[in-house]
Formats: sequence, structure tokens, C-alpha cells
Amino acid sequence: MVDLWRFIAAIGVGLEQVTIDTYLSELVPPEGRGRAFAFYQFIEFAVVPFVALLGWLLVPISPLGLEGWRWVALIAAVGALAAWFMRLGLPESPRWLAMVGRRDEAEAAMAKIEAMVRNDLGGASLPPPKPALNIVSRSLAFSEVLKPPYGQRTLLLSVFNLLQTIGFYGFAAWVPTLLIAKGIHITTSLQYAFIIALANPVGPLLGMLIADKMERKWQLVWSGVGIGVFMLLFALQQNSAAIIVFGVMVTLSSNWLSFAFHNYQAELYPTRIRARAVGFVYSWSRVSAAFAGLMIGFFLHQGGTLGVAIFIGIAMALMIAVVGLFGPRTRNLRLEEISH
Repeated sequence: MVDLWRFIAAIGVGLEQVTIDTYLSELVPPEGRGRAFAFYQFIEFAVVPFVALLGWLLVPISPLGLEGWRWVALIAAVGALAAWFMRLGLPESPRWLAMVGRRDEAEAAMAKIEAMVRNDLGGASLPPPKPALNIVSRSLAFSEVLKPPYGQRTLLLSVFNLLQTIGFYGFAAWVPTLLIAKGIHITTSLQYAFIIALANPVGPLLGMLIADKMERKWQLVWSGVGIGVFMLLFALQQNSAAIIVFGVMVTLSSNWLSFAFHNYQAELYPTRIRARAVGFVYSWSRVSAAFAGLMIGFFLHQGGTLGVAIFIGIAMALMIAVVGLFGPRTRNLRLEEISH
């Protein structure tokens, strides 16, 4: 039953992630798209230390006779209901409305957004629009994701997602277990995991400084280097302070990877297939997550934390090679320019 309900919840969370990536990329101009994704991930990751704190405090006890892990799940469910109400006030994507022929609604959505921007600017004039691009409407068939010119991008992002999950979740989801494997008591490991988790919202905030000043593909490359190097250093430590420091560095690198690739994969497709394409390539990260846990468990048993670090390092090296060699540039380009 735990697996069943987690499976159902995962469908919702996965659909949310794909929709957020698609939606945000269509609403933010190219000059600030990187910062927008970094800020949204700051909000998303701000809850990670809170959940880690709940796990640390509640899992070992049973408040009101209910096991602590059940309280953690119930509190998360309340947050999901609050998010549902907040979404009711969001405007629809004008790009999507125009694409499906609902031009009056698209104009109304744009007018609402422009009014909000004018208010943010204190009544100042909006910047002049850029010249319109001649966009040719095509079929909305899913097969377009697999055909030129987008087939190569789909292959690139599918392989990337298979590999990035190993680095991201390979550490984030296994921190307490990795600490226990280093001989740290379970209660202390949860405490350390909480301290390391405090870095999660810091990563995207720091990333806002370079999110639009550096090509997205090179951000993915250097964040992958950070995960691989700091994970190896984490595995080699015995001192408590050093373990926490390098755990934090792995976390910051993972945060950087996360907000950069969620932006990047949404930018590489046109509006007519963006959500489908993002859903397809991102689904490979879920496939990877299903098997990565088993593989990390295997390497942890065979080689301890160092074995896990080597496994993650190899995955990051392959990811770096794929993105560095074949990833297109996207910085400061409109979505229509990137897709054409």
C-alpha cells in the first residue's frame, strides 16, 4: 500500500514538474529566464531543510501514537492542497493560447501580464517589443519530438536525464544511508543530513548571480564536475566537519545542475510540442531513478561510500561529455529562435 500511494503521488509530482518547466519558460523573457528558474527552485528547495528537520525530529518518535514518518507524509499532503489553491490565480500561457487559435484569450492574457509588469515598474513604459518571427504552424503529433530537427535534441536530453539522476538523487536521497555506512549512528546521521539539507535553498540563490551570464550547457558541465569531485572528497572524509562541508558542496552543485537543466530542456523545443517533449525526456530520469537506487545499493554494499562516489563520478563524466559536445546554445535567445 505504501508503494501504491507513493506511485500515485509520484504521477502528480512528475506532471507538476513538467508543467512548471513548460509554463515558466513561456512566460519569462530570455534575459531573465535563467534567474526565474533559479528563483523558482529556491522556493522549491526551501522546503527541503524543513522536511529534513521533520524527519530528524519526528521519525524516531510517535506523536499521539502515530509513527513519525506518517506525520511527515501528512504534513506534505497539506502543503499540496495549499499549492492547489494558489494555482487557481495563474494566467494561461499566451503562447499556448495563440498556438491553438484562441487569439482573443491570448491577447487578454498578455494584457493582464503587461498590466502586472507596469505595476512592478511603477508605471514606467514597457520595453519596445522585438521584431516578430515568422512561425510556421505544424502538426501537434508526438512523432515530431523524434524527427529532425528535434530528434537529436531529444536523444541528447534523454541520455542526459538518464545520467543526471544518478548524481542528483544518488546523493540527496542516500545521505543518511551513506553517513551510516561511514560508521555514523542513525540519529547523528539524520542530524548531519539536516545540516547538509540547509544548503538546498542557498544553491539556487547563488546561482541567480550567473544564471543568465553563462551558457546553460556549460552550467550543466561545471555543475556535473562539482558533483563528481565533491562526492569523491565526501567519500574520503572521516572528520565530521569535513563530511558536512563536502556534503554541502555536493548539494550546492546538485542545485545548480537542477535549475539549469529544468530551464535548458524546456528551451529546446517549440511551444506546440514543448510539454510533450519535456515530459518524454524527463521521464528517462524517472526510469533512471528506479534503477539507480538499486545500483547505488549494490555499490554501497561492494565498495562502501567510495564505491558509490566512483559510480556517481562515472555517470557525471558521461553526462559532461554528452552535453559539452552536443548541447546547443540558448542564452539570451527567444524560444522561437532556439526552436528554429
